[in-house]
Amino acid sequence: MRLANKTALITGGNSGIGLATARLFVKEGAKVTITGRNQATLEAAAKELGPNAFAVVADATDVAATDAAIKRGVEKFGKLDIVFANAGIPGNTPIGSTTLAAFESVIRTNITSVFFTVQSAAPYLNDGASIILNGSVISVLGNPGYAAYAASKAGVRAMARVMASELSPRSIRVNVVSPGAARTPIWNGAAPTPEAFAALDKRISRSIPLGRLGEADEIAKTVLFLASDDASNVQSAEIFVDGGSTGSPAGAPIYRG
Repeated sequence: MRLANKTALITGGNSGIGLATARLFVKEGAKVTITGRNQATLEAAAKELGPNAFAVVADATDVAATDAAIKRGVEKFGKLDIVFANAGIPGNTPIGSTTLAAFESVIRTNITSVFFTVQSAAPYLNDGASIILNGSVISVLGNPGYAAYAASKAGVRAMARVMASELSPRSIRVNVVSPGAARTPIWNGAAPTPEAFAALDKRISRSIPLGRLGEADEIAKTVLFLASDDASNVQSAEIFVDGGSTGSPAGAPIYRG
């Protein structure tokens, strides 16, 4: 087991990439505290994950609630070896029709909350711990209408570099996993029916060199690598799990004729 005797915190651990990662962490021997806003989905996740998981309701944007959740997790399982700051929201913020509240909501959730999650966790981290921040391909692709989201995820990448510099004296690693388009509940708003999602899947897949959306489990496996001792000399890295969208965009099916 790659995470035997390790303790972890996963924000947004009740669905999507967070839940897939929690499943994998538990399977690999870790004790995992998950947080999220939805009591029902948290309870369902905790039931599925079993006795080595502990679910605490906490909105990532509520710094006091996050701090309290971390303290409860530490009381339950001990000091932390892994933090996966995963919680985030999408948000369409096109020029000309975006409110200040909508823009700031994305920034507050996707970058401010990430900083304060790490800050709250820092006193409870064992030396040699691993912190993984959730980034996105949107930070570099220039997708129209996603200024706030792109800025927040680019900020996560920049912030990880600073955190790595600050925490290296404790041998704490800080890295970023940046997913591409993947099958997660993040699409529910844009494609609320199976038919709508199938159409979206087909359209987006044409822009991905490997020709398909990723799976939450594929991203979780990369997080596992960064969390484990297999990545013991990986510091301040960003790993894209995107089917080639950022590295070789010209290889996408849409360009093959």
